[in-house]
Amino acid sequence: MSERVRVARDGSIEVVTLDYPSRLNVLDRAGWEALATAVRRAAEDAEVRCILIRGAGRKAFSAGSDISVFPAQRFEGEDVRSYGAVIESALTAISDCPVPTVAMIEGACVGGGVEIAACCDLRICSASSRFGAPINRLGLTMSHAELRPLVRAVGSNATLEILLEGAIFGAARAQEMGLVNRVVPDAELEVEAMNAARRVAAGAPLVNRWHKKFVRRLADPTPLSEEEIAEGYAAFDTEDYRTGVRAFLEKEDPEFEGR
Repeated sequence: MSERVRVARDGSIEVVTLDYPSRLNVLDRAGWEALATAVRRAAEDAEVRCILIRGAGRKAFSAGSDISVFPAQRFEGEDVRSYGAVIESALTAISDCPVPTVAMIEGACVGGGVEIAACCDLRICSASSRFGAPINRLGLTMSHAELRPLVRAVGSNATLEILLEGAIFGAARAQEMGLVNRVVPDAELEVEAMNAARRVAAGAPLVNRWHKKFVRRLADPTPLSEEEIAEGYAAFDTEDYRTGVRAFLEKEDPEFEGR
């Protein structure tokens, strides 16, 4: 694992921290690889019911890729394509993660940081957060794989606004365009983000996974197959369903086991 990515467990929540606060939590190639590894490992752990991604310190979620290493790691030919594949792997790990993901955004969330956040299911930011992707100033593009989660999150018009203007904008505009779900006072961010993650983790884990799968599938206009339609009712055959109904009727908190 890279020193730029740190993981910790809080109950059934895996906290993945982008950890390079002196440089706004930027990631080099090893950092992107470590992010992909951290998310995939958490997704394979049956005890993990929510993954929260955050930045270290108070200044940034992440400013994306570490431009200072581009001459050595991402400058021409095969190096560019190889580096791009590493970024795509990390973004895919988050986007395709069956476990619900929450982005806790504080401070700067720009460039690749916006890409990471857009891959998460829920995005909660502080009121003073700032967003943008001024990469047209660098003369480089987001690849199709990098653009996909951003377009899915905010649509093509807002994506082009972000990329063509290259402006840095605030939390209110980010919420207007759908880049974040919720804006909270700076002092309340960590509590609110962790509470959101705990609410997710308290739900039936199989149901959360199914809902993620169903919502993503409905973005595809292809008609549902009979098997897919039937899967929409599979939860009723689980032990978690019986646990949930029993707890509701008995006015107790359910304890789901993911079965």
